[in-house]
Amino acid sequence: MNRRVVITGMGWVTPLGCDLERTWQRLLGGESGVSTTAIFDAGTFPTQFSAQVKGFDFDAILGDRAAQHISASRNARFALAAAEMAWSHAGLNGAHGVSAEMVGVYPGGGEGPLDFGNFAAAAVNGWDNEQRTLDAVRWADVAYERLSAVHELEQDPNCAASHIACRFNAQGPNFNTLTACAASTQALGEAAAQIRRGDADIMISGGAHSMIHPLGVTGFNRLTALSTRNDEPTTASRPFDRTRDGFVLGEGAGMLILEELENARRRGASILAEIVGFGSTADAFRVTDIHEEGRGATASMRMALDDADVKTDQIDYISAHGTGTEENDKLETLAIRNVFGDNAKNVAVSSIKSMMGHLVAAAGAVELITCVLAIRDKVIPPTSNYVHPDPNCPLDYVPNEPRQHDVNVCLSNSFGFGGQNDTLIVRQMT
Repeated sequence: MNRRVVITGMGWVTPLGCDLERTWQRLLGGESGVSTTAIFDAGTFPTQFSAQVKGFDFDAILGDRAAQHISASRNARFALAAAEMAWSHAGLNGAHGVSAEMVGVYPGGGEGPLDFGNFAAAAVNGWDNEQRTLDAVRWADVAYERLSAVHELEQDPNCAASHIACRFNAQGPNFNTLTACAASTQALGEAAAQIRRGDADIMISGGAHSMIHPLGVTGFNRLTALSTRNDEPTTASRPFDRTRDGFVLGEGAGMLILEELENARRRGASILAEIVGFGSTADAFRVTDIHEEGRGATASMRMALDDADVKTDQIDYISAHGTGTEENDKLETLAIRNVFGDNAKNVAVSSIKSMMGHLVAAAGAVELITCVLAIRDKVIPPTSNYVHPDPNCPLDYVPNEPRQHDVNVCLSNSFGFGGQNDTLIVRQMT
């Protein structure tokens, strides 16, 4: 089977807000969601800022149902809230004729935050300074007293999918993927495949993640992947700019309702866009470095174009992975030039990470939502903080101001540590 897959609902929780329309307008206005980190004290870290979700009211979004998920981790709550908004946006509240067995869930769900304070307390109390080793018995005594079984469970990446399935009685296929920064784009592509081959009629798909905690920031700082512009955090994320010095860590969720076309039509749903192409590849190269010829990203885009039966001159907008690291931006640009050839200079490319920060596993889903809104409103969001052109990045990055454009077909890229590469193509419904 090769059934058509459409998008009928969208919801997000982002550093710029949770309301779909208000957040979109803030993006078009070039506003920044970056500020000094407040979730924990990052004063001793090389990077002391991040793109945090602010003003998030979980209880208000889920209402009476919030108590069922009160123990959910930060990222699982983001996922639940975004799914709730997407479900409602799709007109599925109280919808008749929806079979629970044909509703599936597939997020790119990140791991829940570690219960860091209690874990650290167990490690400190378990340390035998004379022997210079960890006394496992002493560690376990403190851990048993202080660590919560529920919090430990909520660290599992699949927990968001479980919460979503319970909330919406989704008894169909249930998956989770955590392919680093490519996770939610991969989840959406594979969720669409579930519908195409008839395993589900509706999939709740997207991604959620929060790594703004001591271990998350430590890891990325040790990799020298984060910007360290502590004196100017709102302009620190500079995709494709010559002065870029790393990405800005963000958090949040983006969830979409994918639906088989005829199922959507039968229930009178508003169809927002159609998913027509998906490509997924691996660099098979190094854990953190991208292949120097951009081979995985090149192959992913070509696979998506072939799947969609779309030519490069039909792509109106590329939503770039565009992290703001030296290597990613240079090699994504190279891959686009590999695929688009002479036409590369004619295609608008932008990165909303310049305003949102990098939402890690949630990034691709949030960026796909902006593609759908770009198609709807015929406007391309800008790449903010783009001031100094880089000779290694010679494309049209829509600098600093949104651009009115007849957007009908969008290509969205996501690339992850480990060499994962995923590309989606969406188009206006015809």
